Amino acid sequence: MEDEYAKLIRRMNPPRVTIDNKSSPDATVIQVESVNKHGILLEVVQVLSDLDLVIKKAYISSDGGWFMEVFNVIDHDGSKVRDDGVVNYIKKVLESDAIYVPSLNGSVGLKPSEDYTSIELVGTDRPGLLSEVSAVLTDLGCNVVDAEIWTHNARAAAVVHVTDGKTNFAVEDPKRLSTIKKLLRNVLKGNNDLETAKMTLSAPGYMHRQRRLHQIMFAERDYEKVEKTEQEKESGLRPHVTVMDCVEKDYTVVTMRCVDRPKLLFDVICTLTDMQYVVFHGVVHTGDTEAYQEYYIRHVDGSPVSSEAERERVMQCLEAAIERRTSEALELELCTADRVGLLSDITRIFRENSLCIKRAEISTEGGTAKDKFYVTDMTSNNPVDPKTIDSIQRQIGEQAALHVRWKSSQSPPEETTMSFLFGNLFKWQSS
Repeated sequence: MEDEYAKLIRRMNPPRVTIDNKSSPDATVIQVESVNKHGILLEVVQVLSDLDLVIKKAYISSDGGWFMEVFNVIDHDGSKVRDDGVVNYIKKVLESDAIYVPSLNGSVGLKPSEDYTSIELVGTDRPGLLSEVSAVLTDLGCNVVDAEIWTHNARAAAVVHVTDGKTNFAVEDPKRLSTIKKLLRNVLKGNNDLETAKMTLSAPGYMHRQRRLHQIMFAERDYEKVEKTEQEKESGLRPHVTVMDCVEKDYTVVTMRCVDRPKLLFDVICTLTDMQYVVFHGVVHTGDTEAYQEYYIRHVDGSPVSSEAERERVMQCLEAAIERRTSEALELELCTADRVGLLSDITRIFRENSLCIKRAEISTEGGTAKDKFYVTDMTSNNPVDPKTIDSIQRQIGEQAALHVRWKSSQSPPEETTMSFLFGNLFKWQSS
């Protein structure tokens, strides 16, 4: 809990945000300065990620009581951020101490939970799981307003927001909620997950959906090693993470090299923050396909990583944070009129066509469902057959727009000699 003196200091020194479209030829430069507090870096990165801005470079410094970070960002089209609405929104949110600020476009993970019932699910991943969950919700008269589903290392986690299919408000009847909880937990148990299957009705408040998924997966220890298939080993998607000691300044140095992708920085900072580490200095650079990140961290109590076991855990958790949103899968984007039972019907069609859902993002806006599914072939490691997609399109009907995007394999980063971007500032040694 922040003490009164710290609150006074923050009121006397409110955050300052500068957004510059002139100093860089190909990116918008966003500079944030503020009194330092634990979690502030994640708050800033979360805002930029929720706006689907791509962070090309970042410089972070928070030694002492002052925090400063500089981001070079572009929009999803690769252009500078010139929309006045977006620029003003960034300044309003980052210069505010409010816990919740309404989203700019309704697409981000923060919403008042009074409008719906929030359900958290976790269990062993298996083909058809989402289809079974959505079928139960439909049978119980619940409409899925939005949801996000992740799978990683044989675990599946979901945050699902539902309303009563008749009233379009949150489900409040205790007996009905108890039935929902019982039936969904039975689905999650399957035949062999009696101990770890969980279904939770979240308490009222504000929740960032993707951060919550990271927390759920972390609590389920999805970072623990599992044997990778040969295809996964050769896919080039595996991140390279190192954890070393900085001798003179008593920091731990964490470096990461991996295939670049949207929201990569958010996933990494989210995990470091939830593991109770503080980033004192950091730098991020991205190329055409590869991202390099370097952080100088300590635990919140001021101590660096102190044992080989802790070092290994940091590496595993950061690898998991990067992998949760990464998969060699076919992306199917569906846009159609929303209705009760739509998700159940769509996921049933996927299952009947032998498709396995690895990740999904479900949303509704103005009576329209906008869903993304990342799918693989359920019966083999081969790419999804185009004939399967044709079959799915026929079954869902021509009134639904189905867009297909294949994410091809990226070649692994070339092995090069590691050199630190802060190399002139600190001395380091491997441990």
